[in-house]
Amino acid sequence: MCHILCASMTESEMKPETTRFAPSPTGRLHLGHAYSALFAERLARKSGGRFLLRIEDIDTGRSRPEHEAAICEDLAWLGLSWEQPVWRQSARLPHYRAALDRLDAAGLLYPCFCTRKMIRAEIAAIGQAPHLSVSGPDGPIYPGTCRELGKEARASRIAAGDPFALRLNMARAISQAMSMAGEISWRDRREGPQAMRADIFGDIVIARKDVPVSYHLAVTIDDAAQGVSLVTRGADLLPASHIHRLLQALLDLPVPDWHHHPILRDQDGNRLAKRLSSVSLADLREGGKSPGWVRETVAELAADAAPI
Repeated sequence: MCHILCASMTESEMKPETTRFAPSPTGRLHLGHAYSALFAERLARKSGGRFLLRIEDIDTGRSRPEHEAAICEDLAWLGLSWEQPVWRQSARLPHYRAALDRLDAAGLLYPCFCTRKMIRAEIAAIGQAPHLSVSGPDGPIYPGTCRELGKEARASRIAAGDPFALRLNMARAISQAMSMAGEISWRDRREGPQAMRADIFGDIVIARKDVPVSYHLAVTIDDAAQGVSLVTRGADLLPASHIHRLLQALLDLPVPDWHHHPILRDQDGNRLAKRLSSVSLADLREGGKSPGWVRETVAELAADAAPI
């Protein structure tokens, strides 16, 4: 298994890496976040490169300024520093809109008027025919109901003010990308060479009315714009990289390396995450723990991670 740095590569042979830590300001950071940030910063520092902090706040319903301030406070307490200014996705909506327009002009997007309830019912109906029931990394794949709507039907519903999301016609997108770039692949420094398989997700949502761009598109656009050469993040996001690699091919964007690190778990095997009410870094700090204690703890929790 590949560690953070290949054993055959000395520091003098390493190229400067640009890495980033990109949290959403929806709550306090915990040990899992600390590991991810330290992991990215270490790779940038060891290579003489750049470490970036990016705030992914496109979900305006859940993002809070006080959480962003707390993120900076926690990272500074850990001893991390990053380039200024900090990018915020909420300030980059025109760039995402331009990418959406490009995908739309290529005939790759379609409006989806299905509610979650309608999608669940359609999937349940498909489930009665097991040979048609397919699941992907995020659960059951969207059955493509609105993909078959004609232009007139779509225009009529849009004119009537029916809310809709924009979905990527995955089969058409893959076909177009491969006609442009041929075989589409990418490299994960932990898992090795990867062949792009974005089809496992089906027709993904690329934008919604309440959130004008998806995580997949925003992160792909921003990594390219900031010159990120090595994307580091948790192993749970490994499948999502197939989508990001497809979008890079469609939008003619540079291709970074990826390194999906282990997901930290507590002593009971539960993933450290905000949704599980994991102890925050602020709680640990107030309880007398030091940044050194945090570094040692996350290194112990990550079974195959190099010291950080």
